[in-house]
Amino acid sequence: MARRSPAKPSLTQQCPPPDFLLDVVARLLQRYVPVLPAPRRFPEPLSGVVRVLLAQQNTRWVAQRQWEALQATYPQWEAALLDGPDGLETTLRRAGGGLTRMKAGYIYGVLAALEEAHGRLSLEFLRDLPDAEARAALEALPGVGQKTASLVLLFDLIRPAMPVDGHIERWAKRLELVPEKWNVNRVEKWFDEALPRDWELRYGLHLSGVNHGRETCKSQRPLCAECVLLELCPSAGIVLSGDRE
Repeated sequence: MARRSPAKPSLTQQCPPPDFLLDVVARLLQRYVPVLPAPRRFPEPLSGVVRVLLAQQNTRWVAQRQWEALQATYPQWEAALLDGPDGLETTLRRAGGGLTRMKAGYIYGVLAALEEAHGRLSLEFLRDLPDAEARAALEALPGVGQKTASLVLLFDLIRPAMPVDGHIERWAKRLELVPEKWNVNRVEKWFDEALPRDWELRYGLHLSGVNHGRETCKSQRPLCAECVLLELCPSAGIVLSGDRE
């Protein structure tokens, strides 16, 4: 009888969450979003997918211009499908921003995949699926990876996903919550295991965590002296001692 391979340890078994993790969450919430804003929630989850695809490697302002251009040109997604990837690319290019061919291809691919699989351009069916099945359905779409799926789950489907971007990844590693060698997807999966499955907590941490990385825990010259996590952060002493030299 063949022996079964031992189960691979979970990420939180490999890197146990510190006792102060929920204190980190509470401090970031109090500093950046003491009152949670209403989520940006599209009535149709497909619109949420397209909006996140536009935001990839784009500033929020460029992504907003491209989104508005799509909405003005295609009142219904069926019109975008009929116009094809070349028409979509032309619309995006007129709005400005880069990677328009790639983004047009992804958007067209999503629309074509939904038309072929379901006969209609909608992701409303995701609302009736468990979290894991909804994620799998999203990640099966062209151009939709782990982070894009997590954003749509969190914002549009109001599910307890935990999207992690470069800002959150950066301060998580500076706090030594996770190993430096882990990539952003692995960091996200660690947070997903480590945090309570509470939508409000994860929504608040995502918003405040992104703000923390932008405003305080910056990539270059972080403002450690102003940081609400100062005494919890092993990296702060190194940065501050360097500032005094």
